[in-house]
Amino acid sequence: MTFQPELLDQLLQGYKEPEDLLGEGRILKQLTKALVERCLEAEMKTHLEAQKPQTQAAKPTNRRNGHSKKTIKGEFGEAEIAIPRDRNSEFEPLIVKKHQTRLDGFDDKILTLYARGMSTRDIQAQLQDLYGVEVSAGLISNVTDAVEEERKLWQNRPLE
Repeated sequence: MTFQPELLDQLLQGYKEPEDLLGEGRILKQLTKALVERCLEAEMKTHLEAQKPQTQAAKPTNRRNGHSKKTIKGEFGEAEIAIPRDRNSEFEPLIVKKHQTRLDGFDDKILTLYARGMSTRDIQAQLQDLYGVEVSAGLISNVTDAVEEERKLWQNRPLE
């Protein structure tokens, strides 16, 4: 997918220094938040349309019911997003699943740093420096423990 140069110019209007793109209120964070929220709204629309009654006379039994807030973490830092809700609490978002607080790819960054021999505290400091995200040592341990068993099996595999 390519973007129109005019659209990019419009998005970058007012940004003069690298900190404007990569700083706390950076455009990448704003774009990620806007895109995730737009995708969630589209998912909700599809969900509700799939439940519409077949006849026009019947009233829909499920409909929108506001939003809930969730803070997600990713390469852009932290962002608070609005998750749409439905009255029957049947909506299961796909892009940011229920109870998910990290976007895909964030765990991969932790594992890459771990594979390079960094300690939990070093990884924590690196994520804070790079992305401005505070991550607990427990979270890092949970992510690395998830692959530890696979690593042990791979190390102890028979060589051909």
